[in-house]
Amino acid sequence: MTEEISVQDIVKILRKRWLFMMLLTLFITGSVACISFFILTPIYEAEAQLLVNQKNDDNPSLQHIDTDLQLINTYSVIIKSPAILSRVIEQLALQTTPERLMTQLAVVSANNSQVVTIQVEDKQASQAVVIAQTVAEVFQQEIPKLMYVDNITILSVTKEAMLVKPQKILNIAVAIVAGLMVAAMLVYFLETRNQTVRTEQEIEALLALPVIGIVSQIDKRWYKKGRSLSFKTKRKGH
Repeated sequence: MTEEISVQDIVKILRKRWLFMMLLTLFITGSVACISFFILTPIYEAEAQLLVNQKNDDNPSLQHIDTDLQLINTYSVIIKSPAILSRVIEQLALQTTPERLMTQLAVVSANNSQVVTIQVEDKQASQAVVIAQTVAEVFQQEIPKLMYVDNITILSVTKEAMLVKPQKILNIAVAIVAGLMVAAMLVYFLETRNQTVRTEQEIEALLALPVIGIVSQIDKRWYKKGRSLSFKTKRKGH
Protein backbone atom coordinates (compact mmCIF):
# COMPACT_ATOMS: atom_id res chain seq x y z
CA MET A 1 0.00 0.00 0.00
CA THR A 2 1.49 3.30 -1.08
CA GLU A 3 1.01 6.41 0.97
CA GLU A 4 0.26 9.56 -0.96
CA ILE A 5 1.80 12.78 0.31
CA SER A 6 0.37 16.08 -0.76
CA VAL A 7 2.23 19.31 -1.34
CA GLN A 8 0.84 20.63 1.94
CA ASP A 9 2.33 17.67 3.78
CA ILE A 10 5.70 18.32 2.19
CA VAL A 11 5.52 22.00 3.17
CA LYS A 12 4.67 21.01 6.74
CA ILE A 13 7.60 18.62 6.86
CA LEU A 14 9.99 21.28 5.55
CA ARG A 15 8.71 23.85 8.03
CA LYS A 16 9.13 21.44 10.89
CA ARG A 17 12.67 20.45 9.90
CA TRP A 18 13.91 23.79 8.54
CA LEU A 19 16.55 24.20 11.25
CA PHE A 20 18.02 20.78 10.51
CA MET A 21 18.04 21.58 6.80
CA MET A 22 19.81 24.90 7.34
CA LEU A 23 22.45 23.38 9.61
CA LEU A 24 23.15 20.55 7.16
CA THR A 25 23.35 22.99 4.25
CA LEU A 26 25.74 25.23 6.19
CA PHE A 27 27.90 22.22 7.05
CA ILE A 28 28.14 21.09 3.42
CA THR A 29 28.75 24.63 2.16
CA GLY A 30 31.38 25.28 4.83
CA SER A 31 33.17 22.04 4.00
CA VAL A 32 33.27 22.85 0.29
CA ALA A 33 34.45 26.40 1.02
CA CYS A 34 37.29 25.14 3.24
CA ILE A 35 38.36 22.65 0.58
CA SER A 36 38.24 25.30 -2.17
CA PHE A 37 40.13 27.95 -0.20
CA PHE A 38 42.63 25.93 1.82
CA ILE A 39 43.09 22.45 0.32
CA LEU A 40 42.79 22.59 -3.47
CA THR A 41 45.89 23.81 -5.25
CA PRO A 42 45.23 27.02 -7.23
CA ILE A 43 45.84 26.80 -10.98
CA TYR A 44 46.65 29.91 -13.04
CA GLU A 45 46.31 30.41 -16.78
CA ALA A 46 48.29 32.66 -19.13
CA GLU A 47 47.79 33.24 -22.84
CA ALA A 48 49.93 34.10 -25.85
CA GLN A 49 48.33 35.06 -29.16
CA LEU A 50 49.92 34.37 -32.54
CA LEU A 51 48.95 35.79 -35.93
CA VAL A 52 49.35 33.44 -38.87
CA ASN A 53 50.02 35.72 -41.82
CA GLN A 54 52.71 36.24 -44.45
CA LYS A 55 54.96 39.02 -43.13
CA ASN A 56 56.36 40.15 -46.47
CA ASP A 57 53.05 40.10 -48.32
CA ASP A 58 51.94 43.70 -48.73
CA ASN A 59 48.85 42.70 -50.71
CA PRO A 60 47.62 39.44 -49.21
CA SER A 61 45.34 37.52 -51.54
CA LEU A 62 42.50 35.20 -50.65
CA GLN A 63 44.69 32.29 -51.71
CA HIS A 64 47.36 33.22 -49.18
CA ILE A 65 44.79 33.67 -46.44
CA ASP A 66 43.24 30.28 -47.20
CA THR A 67 46.68 28.72 -47.08
CA ASP A 68 47.35 30.28 -43.68
CA LEU A 69 44.00 29.07 -42.36
CA GLN A 70 44.71 25.53 -43.54
CA LEU A 71 48.08 25.61 -41.77
CA ILE A 72 46.56 26.53 -38.41
CA ASN A 73 45.56 22.93 -37.62
CA THR A 74 49.07 21.79 -38.45
CA TYR A 75 50.55 24.55 -36.30
CA SER A 76 48.35 23.51 -33.38
CA VAL A 77 49.90 20.06 -33.47
CA ILE A 78 53.46 21.37 -33.89
CA ILE A 79 53.14 23.75 -30.92
CA LYS A 80 52.43 20.80 -28.61
CA SER A 81 55.06 18.55 -30.16
CA PRO A 82 58.30 17.51 -28.40
CA ALA A 83 60.24 19.48 -31.04
CA ILE A 84 58.92 22.71 -29.52
CA LEU A 85 58.35 21.72 -25.90
CA SER A 86 61.84 20.22 -25.51
CA ARG A 87 63.33 23.56 -26.47
CA VAL A 88 61.04 25.35 -24.01
CA ILE A 89 62.06 23.01 -21.19
CA GLU A 90 65.71 23.51 -22.06
CA GLN A 91 65.50 27.29 -22.13
CA LEU A 92 63.57 27.57 -18.87
CA ALA A 93 65.36 24.67 -17.12
CA LEU A 94 62.01 23.16 -16.18
CA GLN A 95 61.92 20.01 -14.09
CA THR A 96 59.40 18.27 -16.33
CA THR A 97 59.02 16.30 -19.55
CA PRO A 98 57.47 17.26 -22.90
CA GLU A 99 54.61 14.88 -22.19
CA ARG A 100 53.81 16.55 -18.86
CA LEU A 101 54.19 20.03 -20.29
CA MET A 102 51.83 19.07 -23.11
CA THR A 103 49.06 18.45 -20.57
CA GLN A 104 49.44 22.06 -19.39
CA LEU A 105 48.96 23.48 -22.88
CA ALA A 106 45.90 24.14 -25.01
CA VAL A 107 45.92 25.61 -28.50
CA VAL A 108 42.67 27.19 -29.67
CA SER A 109 41.59 29.24 -32.66
CA ALA A 110 38.25 30.61 -33.78
CA ASN A 111 36.74 29.47 -37.06
CA ASN A 112 38.13 31.31 -40.09
CA SER A 113 40.46 33.28 -37.84
CA GLN A 114 44.18 33.66 -38.39
CA VAL A 115 44.78 34.17 -34.66
CA VAL A 116 46.00 31.21 -32.62
CA THR A 117 45.86 31.35 -28.83
CA ILE A 118 48.27 29.35 -26.67
CA GLN A 119 46.86 28.74 -23.18
CA VAL A 120 49.18 27.54 -20.40
CA GLU A 121 48.15 26.40 -16.93
CA ASP A 122 50.51 26.22 -13.97
CA LYS A 123 50.46 26.28 -10.18
CA GLN A 124 52.50 29.51 -10.19
CA ALA A 125 51.10 32.57 -11.93
CA SER A 126 54.48 33.93 -13.01
CA GLN A 127 55.56 30.54 -14.32
CA ALA A 128 52.43 30.27 -16.49
CA VAL A 129 53.23 33.65 -18.10
CA VAL A 130 56.87 32.72 -18.75
CA ILE A 131 55.98 29.36 -20.28
CA ALA A 132 53.31 30.88 -22.55
CA GLN A 133 55.74 33.52 -23.81
CA THR A 134 58.56 31.03 -24.32
CA VAL A 135 56.36 28.58 -26.23
CA ALA A 136 55.28 31.39 -28.56
CA GLU A 137 58.86 32.57 -29.11
CA VAL A 138 60.29 29.08 -29.68
CA PHE A 139 57.50 28.24 -32.10
CA GLN A 140 58.12 31.46 -34.03
CA GLN A 141 61.82 30.63 -34.26
CA GLU A 142 61.40 26.98 -35.24
CA ILE A 143 58.54 27.11 -37.71
CA PRO A 144 60.69 28.50 -40.59
CA LYS A 145 63.03 25.50 -40.16
CA LEU A 146 60.21 22.96 -39.95
CA MET A 147 57.78 24.27 -42.58
CA TYR A 148 60.00 26.62 -44.60
CA VAL A 149 57.53 29.44 -44.06
CA ASP A 150 57.81 32.63 -42.08
CA ASN A 151 54.25 33.66 -41.31
CA ILE A 152 54.10 33.82 -37.49
CA THR A 153 53.81 37.05 -35.54
CA ILE A 154 53.42 37.25 -31.75
CA LEU A 155 50.48 39.54 -31.09
CA SER A 156 50.41 39.58 -27.31
CA VAL A 157 51.32 37.74 -24.12
CA THR A 158 49.34 38.23 -20.92
CA LYS A 159 51.35 40.01 -18.26
CA GLU A 160 49.45 38.49 -15.34
CA ALA A 161 48.01 34.99 -15.20
CA MET A 162 44.38 34.52 -14.21
CA LEU A 163 43.17 32.13 -11.54
CA VAL A 164 41.05 29.46 -13.24
CA LYS A 165 40.92 26.65 -10.68
CA PRO A 166 39.31 26.22 -8.25
CA GLN A 167 36.31 28.40 -9.07
CA LYS A 168 35.57 29.19 -5.45
CA ILE A 169 32.36 31.20 -5.86
CA LEU A 170 30.91 28.63 -8.26
CA ASN A 171 31.84 25.77 -5.92
CA ILE A 172 30.12 27.51 -3.00
CA ALA A 173 26.98 28.22 -5.06
CA VAL A 174 26.79 24.58 -6.18
CA ALA A 175 27.36 23.45 -2.58
CA ILE A 176 24.42 25.55 -1.36
CA VAL A 177 22.05 24.09 -3.95
CA ALA A 178 23.34 20.55 -3.42
CA GLY A 179 23.17 20.95 0.37
CA LEU A 180 19.53 22.04 0.24
CA MET A 181 18.64 19.13 -2.04
CA VAL A 182 20.42 16.58 0.15
CA ALA A 183 18.84 18.02 3.30
CA ALA A 184 15.35 17.97 1.75
CA MET A 185 15.77 14.36 0.59
CA LEU A 186 17.09 13.29 4.01
CA VAL A 187 14.21 15.02 5.82
CA TYR A 188 11.69 13.41 3.50
CA PHE A 189 13.26 9.99 4.05
CA LEU A 190 13.26 10.37 7.84
CA GLU A 191 9.65 11.51 7.91
CA THR A 192 8.38 8.73 5.67
CA ARG A 193 10.29 6.10 7.65
CA ASN A 194 8.91 7.34 10.98
CA GLN A 195 5.39 5.92 11.29
CA THR A 196 4.83 7.05 14.89
CA VAL A 197 1.50 8.86 15.45
CA ARG A 198 2.00 11.74 17.86
CA THR A 199 -1.06 14.00 17.69
CA GLU A 200 -4.84 13.77 17.33
CA GLN A 201 -4.59 15.57 14.00
CA GLU A 202 -2.29 12.86 12.66
CA ILE A 203 -4.80 10.17 13.73
CA GLU A 204 -7.65 11.96 11.98
CA ALA A 205 -5.56 12.39 8.83
CA LEU A 206 -4.46 8.76 8.89
CA LEU A 207 -7.84 7.12 9.57
CA ALA A 208 -10.12 9.77 8.06
CA LEU A 209 -12.21 9.53 11.25
CA PRO A 210 -12.88 12.11 13.98
CA VAL A 211 -11.28 11.67 17.40
CA ILE A 212 -14.05 11.21 20.03
CA GLY A 213 -11.94 10.71 23.12
CA ILE A 214 -8.47 10.89 24.58
CA VAL A 215 -6.95 8.63 27.23
CA SER A 216 -4.72 10.67 29.48
CA GLN A 217 -1.34 9.36 30.47
CA ILE A 218 -1.37 7.54 33.84
CA ASP A 219 1.06 8.89 36.41
CA LYS A 220 3.58 6.21 37.38
CA ARG A 221 3.35 7.24 41.06
CA TRP A 222 -0.38 6.47 41.18
CA TYR A 223 0.19 3.27 39.23
CA LYS A 224 2.78 2.06 41.75
CA LYS A 225 0.60 3.17 44.68
CA GLY A 226 -2.39 1.28 43.30
CA ARG A 227 -0.37 -1.89 42.89
CA SER A 228 0.89 -1.56 46.49
CA LEU A 229 -2.63 -1.14 47.91
CA SER A 230 -3.89 -4.07 45.88
CA PHE A 231 -1.06 -6.27 47.18
CA LYS A 232 -1.77 -5.31 50.82
CA THR A 233 -5.51 -6.01 50.43
CA LYS A 234 -4.79 -9.45 49.06
CA ARG A 235 -2.50 -10.28 51.97
CA LYS A 236 -5.12 -9.19 54.51
CA GLY A 237 -7.78 -11.22 52.81
CA HIS A 238 -5.47 -14.19 52.73
